[in-house]
Amino acid sequence: MKNNVLIPVYDINKHDAGNLAIDGFAVGRSLNMPAHNNEPHRHTGFTITLLLSGQLTQYIDFEKHTVSAPAVILLAPDQVHQHGEEDTISESVYIHFDKDFLLAESQGMMNCWACIFYKRAIPVKAAQMQELMNFAGLILKEYANVRPLRESIIRNLLNALVMACGRLPQHNIAYMQLVDSAQNRMVRQFNELSDQHFRDKTQVSNYAELLFVTPGHLNDTIKSAVGKTAKQVIDEKRIMEAKRLLFWGEHSVKEIAWKLNFEDDAYFNRFFKKHTGQTPALFQRSIREKYN
Repeated sequence: MKNNVLIPVYDINKHDAGNLAIDGFAVGRSLNMPAHNNEPHRHTGFTITLLLSGQLTQYIDFEKHTVSAPAVILLAPDQVHQHGEEDTISESVYIHFDKDFLLAESQGMMNCWACIFYKRAIPVKAAQMQELMNFAGLILKEYANVRPLRESIIRNLLNALVMACGRLPQHNIAYMQLVDSAQNRMVRQFNELSDQHFRDKTQVSNYAELLFVTPGHLNDTIKSAVGKTAKQVIDEKRIMEAKRLLFWGEHSVKEIAWKLNFEDDAYFNRFFKKHTGQTPALFQRSIREKYN
């Protein structure tokens, strides 16, 4: 695997679809061709890949996932991934979308996205893939023609496809019900804000102020919903980004500490070791030895 100084971020809206283009959405079908990009990269939105035949290897956030068709591969925004050189993709359907595209039809959907996209590579049975392809096929058909209500129909079909992925028995995850309650709204807003600001806003009080609640109330609400305090969620996001930069990039520990808004690299070293049991340098060396 190649480690780049900078990790490219690909914008869904840069997808070249001519007059068929839809803001925040892209869909396509790949036939008898290898993975399109073998460099580490991220996407601005979510990705669903339905592997219909062949084999796919992806390194996702420094974990190797190899699956044979039929299988589903799920990627959340900002996850760094790279296709393996040994891929033998024969046929697949890919769908890229940002959260604003889907939320235009389903505000409550954000409540369970994190869990739906948590399990990244999922082998499925032929009957399960057929159910998913029923939705994906309708999306492909609707996307291919510009006509009234096209975007609204695609959004609703996509909503159904995401939920069908979420209820796959292979997930084995208890995710929140899509209830538009005050608690779920706060969880959704906190997740959105912490995804955007975990680098520069590292205290619970920062988010409590933005949400017009007390830090204690925010912590209690988040812990009740996900089993972790708000501070734990923030720290986990900082650790995950640190691991991504250590594995995929060639940043020094000092540079990573600066990017994640630590006062100095010594504090970053202590923080990282507290949460992982390893120093950043040891993690970088061991994880690269494992996958290179």
